[in-house]
Amino acid sequence: MLLVAKILLFTALIPGMVTVFAPYQLLTLTWNSNPAPQAELALPAILVMLAGIAGYCRCVWEFAVQGAGTPAPIDAPERLVLTGLYRRTRNPMFLSILLILLAETLFFQQGVLLVYAGGVALALHLLVLLYEEPVLRARFGHAYIAYCDAVPRWGMTALPFTVGLRND
Repeated sequence: MLLVAKILLFTALIPGMVTVFAPYQLLTLTWNSNPAPQAELALPAILVMLAGIAGYCRCVWEFAVQGAGTPAPIDAPERLVLTGLYRRTRNPMFLSILLILLAETLFFQQGVLLVYAGGVALALHLLVLLYEEPVLRARFGHAYIAYCDAVPRWGMTALPFTVGLRND
């Protein structure tokens, strides 16, 4: 139960701020009123949003079940997570967050949200390069290096990688 509470707290504080609070603030500041969605784009935007939410939830599940941890760097998984979406891309949680931001951009049709999503994408890329990858390389050694060789950082592989790291 404590693990669930930590995951919910982290999700509300970090992804929640990035995907809900900040976009809402940007929209209200730029429109000076409550943003009105574009009805004709509602269904595609909702589908993209649901894909992002489902991806994030799957990643959190993998972190908790396979990795015995949370997405929070201060309570990171104890084991390298190589299952689920992590077999296809090394950063599915970040890609899921970007999907949510792109869904909001599509829904509200506001350039400020697209610029914000681009800024978040750049920040996430720098976070991966400058912090996450060096920390994981030091923590998991050869297993992480082999994983990086087999699975793309941002792209999606068509087939599960086959370097002997699969554990699902």
